Amino acid sequence: MEYISTRGSAGAVDFEGALFSGYAPDGGLFMPRRIPSLDRDTLRRWSCLSYRELVKDLCSLFITAELVPRSTLNDLIDRAFSRFRHKDVVHLSKLKDGLNVLELWHGVTYAFKDLSLSCTGQFLQYFLEKKQKHVTILVGTSGDTGSSAIESVRGQKNMDIFVLLPKGFCTQIQELQMTTIIEDNVHVFAAHGNSDEIDEPIKELFADVDFARKHNLMSLNSVNWSRIMVQIAHHFYAYFQCAPSLDATPLPVVEIVVPTGGGGNITAGCIAQKMGLPIRLVAVVNSNDIVHRTVQHGDFSLSENMKATLASAMDIQEPYNMERILWLLSGSNSSLMKALMERFSVTKSLKLPEDLHKKLSETLRSCSASDEDIVQAMRRCWEENRYLLCPHSAVAAHYHYSQPDSTPRCCLAPASAAKFQDALLRAGLVPQLPPEITALTAMETRSTPLEKGQDWAQALRERIEGVVQRR
Repeated sequence: MEYISTRGSAGAVDFEGALFSGYAPDGGLFMPRRIPSLDRDTLRRWSCLSYRELVKDLCSLFITAELVPRSTLNDLIDRAFSRFRHKDVVHLSKLKDGLNVLELWHGVTYAFKDLSLSCTGQFLQYFLEKKQKHVTILVGTSGDTGSSAIESVRGQKNMDIFVLLPKGFCTQIQELQMTTIIEDNVHVFAAHGNSDEIDEPIKELFADVDFARKHNLMSLNSVNWSRIMVQIAHHFYAYFQCAPSLDATPLPVVEIVVPTGGGGNITAGCIAQKMGLPIRLVAVVNSNDIVHRTVQHGDFSLSENMKATLASAMDIQEPYNMERILWLLSGSNSSLMKALMERFSVTKSLKLPEDLHKKLSETLRSCSASDEDIVQAMRRCWEENRYLLCPHSAVAAHYHYSQPDSTPRCCLAPASAAKFQDALLRAGLVPQLPPEITALTAMETRSTPLEKGQDWAQALRERIEGVVQRR
């Protein structure tokens, strides 16, 4: 299994190379050269697997046994999921009015990113121990990625992690889940800017090839293929849980509704579809609606301003994983992707070619939800089910409630409502806080501020150099 860049100018790498790279050297994103195709018998066999076993079988298609023996792969994934609170790792709640909610948030930080990052952390540790190597992990977060990434590598001697969070744009709980981790290898920066602004210094450091090579710089954002790979399992598991029967011909279609920010989960869905899973994908967004506009009108352009919404982890204007989706739909046309993405990086505005937009709108449906839509969906779900949704899950529920048909449908729930007290209070609901989250407010915190007007890239460079010199 080889991985190639969406922009076509970087050499092919194996899974280890893709894992440690983040962005490809030419600025593109790594994708498998070939997407495996599954037959009906495999789908039927997989339908009987637990989520844990499904992840193992899925990952074995993308990680060769020569690189990681299958028994070792199984052990790494078992270890990754050992800290999850639910015995099944993920859980489907079947609610009134056909609302199926796949809870992806039973990990340490109460967010779906624990699923892919716990596995990615184990894969990293496996290769680093084999090669006696040290890496520097650089992560920008809009809310949940930072804490999940920190938990996946905290305390490890062969990794240092540097996390940039957008001060004031995360919830208090999300911020505390990062700033209360006091470990020698964890370095948190509270930047006075939004999610897109904190991505800029990160891109600058990755673009400095000498610096990136010297410090073995890598990313754990969903630019990293390993995260996309694990997230493909969400879609298979959702399908098997919600499909009425696998005996029908053709197989029944299930609609998977995916709250979308950076686009990692919806990219994973597109790959699952390409593998032969009969799903219809819906990308649901908040008022920051670039994905919705791209699907509906081919308008991949930034809005004038990013809006702060109740679904804060989706307050993103540049969904970098759209490049992977467009590459897939273009028939792996790397020269087209290079031209389109280079134009977008300069103009921040792009009209998709007509044939590419047609393929995108055939592959994805989309929906945008306002804060009021989010609040109404949260209230309705509580009133009908006594079930609390986080605001991101509520964006998916809003779409479900707006549909008149009875199509089998599964809404992915990326986070626990416990992390979003302000949104619950705004909906007139009472937060239910687990003790681990309540305890955060009394804990010591540590972070470094990055002020407006400061050279954030230079501040990061200096801190990374200083940490490495002390080791």
